[in-house]
Amino acid sequence: MPRISEPTVAEHRARQLRTLLDAARALVAEEGIEALSLSALARRVGLSRPGLYEYFRSRDDLVAAIVEEELPRWASLVEGSLNASDDLPTKIESYVRTQLEVMTDGRHAAAVALVEHALAEPARERIRDGHAQLLRPLVVALAADGVPEPELRAELVQGIVDAAAKLAQRRAGAPAAIVDAAVAQAVYGLA
Repeated sequence: MPRISEPTVAEHRARQLRTLLDAARALVAEEGIEALSLSALARRVGLSRPGLYEYFRSRDDLVAAIVEEELPRWASLVEGSLNASDDLPTKIESYVRTQLEVMTDGRHAAAVALVEHALAEPARERIRDGHAQLLRPLVVALAADGVPEPELRAELVQGIVDAAAKLAQRRAGAPAAIVDAAVAQAVYGLA
C-alpha cells in the first residue's frame, strides 16, 4: 500500500493533484505543449503511469484539469475588476485589461496555450463551461446598463481580448500597446 504524506487520504490526494498540475504547467512552460503527455508527467513527478491514471484518464483530462483549476481564480479577478467601478466604459476597460493581464502572465500562459491545442469534445465542453464564468460578470454589467444583446456583446469583447492575447504572445516587445489598442477597440470601436 502506498504511503500517504498527509493526515488523511483525501488531503494526500488533493496535495498530489496540486503537485501534478503544477508539474504539468511547468512541463508546458519549459518544453512546450507537445511535451505534455501522461508519460512525461509521470516521469517528472516520479509516479507510475497507472498511479497517474488515478488522477487523469487521458491527456485531455489533464489539460481540462489544468484549465479548470485556473478558472475560479481567474473569474474572481475579472469579477473584482468589474466591481471596482460604476460606469460601463471603465468596467469594460477593466475587463479587457484584467483578462489580458491574466492571459499573458506566466502562471496562466500554459492554460491559455493548452486551450488552443486540439482536444476531444468532452474536454472542450468542460473548458467552455468554465470559460462562461469569465463572461458572466461582463454580461451582467452590460445588461445592467441596458446594452442590447449583452451575451453577444460580451462574446464580441472577449473576441477582442482573445485576439489581443494572441498578438501579445507573438509580439513580446509590445504588450502595453496591444492592451491599449484592445481597450480602445472594446470601449470605443474604431472612433
